[in-house]
Amino acid sequence: MKNFLFLIFCFQLVFLHAQITTPAPSPFCKLEQKLGLGTVTVEYSRPSMKSRVVFGDLVPYDKMWRTGANASTKITFTEDVMVEGKTLAKGTYALYSIPGKETWDIIFYSDAIQSGLPKNYDITKEALKVRVSAEQTLSSVESFTIDINDIKADAATLNLIWENVLVSVKLKFDVESKVLKNIDKVLAGPSADDYYIAARYYFDNGKDNSSALMWIQKSNTADPQFWKLRLESLILAKAGRKQEAIEVATRSKTMAIAAGNDDYVKMNEDSIKEWSK
Repeated sequence: MKNFLFLIFCFQLVFLHAQITTPAPSPFCKLEQKLGLGTVTVEYSRPSMKSRVVFGDLVPYDKMWRTGANASTKITFTEDVMVEGKTLAKGTYALYSIPGKETWDIIFYSDAIQSGLPKNYDITKEALKVRVSAEQTLSSVESFTIDINDIKADAATLNLIWENVLVSVKLKFDVESKVLKNIDKVLAGPSADDYYIAARYYFDNGKDNSSALMWIQKSNTADPQFWKLRLESLILAKAGRKQEAIEVATRSKTMAIAAGNDDYVKMNEDSIKEWSK
């Protein structure tokens, strides 16, 4: 029995020492680029030519390719994007392609968690498919490369480069309308919700009560809601203005009843009872 246990120990020792780390033949790469008002992230593995003919041989023409090696290449957009003039919703996609001699089909597949190409390809998961030109380059690129270039305020190109082939996909983002909307919002001054948030913070953290009252009253003048009126009543009560607090709490209670919020109805009833003593 002792000899048997000794043999097991020796086997485990050899196994632990046999875990050799070597460079990956197709190393993983992560590209992250700020574009427009968001970020584009590409995660992929980079195979190399190794003196092989790539397109038309290693990567056949007119057949779907994982656009890299190992797991499916993933691309993530944090903002909606126009790809070659077509709308693609923000999200994470598997990036597939169908290389051809003169054109490529680029596919954004909504099920991004794939070990490679899907075993059962689902056409309904094609979020977008576009066709772009394949250009011949003067120099050869050894390792498959994805980059983002030609960056402008609202546009860029997603480039797929390998061997002597360059495929560029045009990306465009809705920056102007969003920026103008933000400008209009800021220049218009604080919103009712901004005043509520400021008042809530001051009240919860024991800061200047008069400022909190001013802000919550501005919020309720513009957009009265039962939860905002509830906060105003608490701030008034803290200032010793209990009769006014009761009046505001009564308004909050009435609106809470209409909204079917029993919690706020009870909180207001309890406060009104307490402040009426």
